[in-house]
Amino acid sequence: MTEDRGPAKKPPMRDVLAEAAFALFMERGFERTTVDDIVASAGVGRRSFFRYFPSKEDAVFPDHERCLADMTAFLEAAGEGDPVEAVCDAARLVLRMYAEKPEFSVQRYGLTREVPGLRTYELSVVRRYERTMAGYLERRWAGAPDAALRAEVIAASVVAAHNNGLRSWLRSGGRGDAGAEVDRALELVRAVWGSAAERPPAPAAEDEVIVMIAPKGAPMWRVVQRVEAALDEERGTTER
Repeated sequence: MTEDRGPAKKPPMRDVLAEAAFALFMERGFERTTVDDIVASAGVGRRSFFRYFPSKEDAVFPDHERCLADMTAFLEAAGEGDPVEAVCDAARLVLRMYAEKPEFSVQRYGLTREVPGLRTYELSVVRRYERTMAGYLERRWAGAPDAALRAEVIAASVVAAHNNGLRSWLRSGGRGDAGAEVDRALELVRAVWGSAAERPPAPAAEDEVIVMIAPKGAPMWRVVQRVEAALDEERGTTER
């Protein structure tokens, strides 16, 4: 006898709406697709759409809220190891989200390049990831000099490195190993911050002044790195 397993389980309504919306965005264009079009395609009412998505933009990025929650939980559970390593690992959660659906991710990347409003929305999402990582780093270095500054600079460096590798993979059409591209970029962050960032800088004497000249437009992480190098050199001279 064949076992009767009953009807197949329906996908969550949030997924149904997101898939219907994205299919219409690709077919008609984002601006020409209305919420009414989306709900008609999904076979539900407008109230159902707004129960899950505050706007059309949110329907383009249905997975980021879950990923942000996963990142927050991951960092809250992180142990006492290298905090820079922890935020690099947290960034890989975002990569995994993209790599799980390569075709969708590549199509969404193309759509965000065409629609300025989606690009703006995406930047706001990226900033939320960055704030989550910076908040974790600042808590780990609570009480250390310039903890907030160091946390912001390193979080921004992790996001920039991750996005550089991710976008390289997306521009290739999702071919190759997305993880390898991102790992190569994050290795630069670990090389600069991984060991030094765990050691808070010693406070300078009240009359101690360091003058440093940096090229105009130098990134903040490079400026901070040079200041730390100057402080380390000065401490080494004093100890000798």
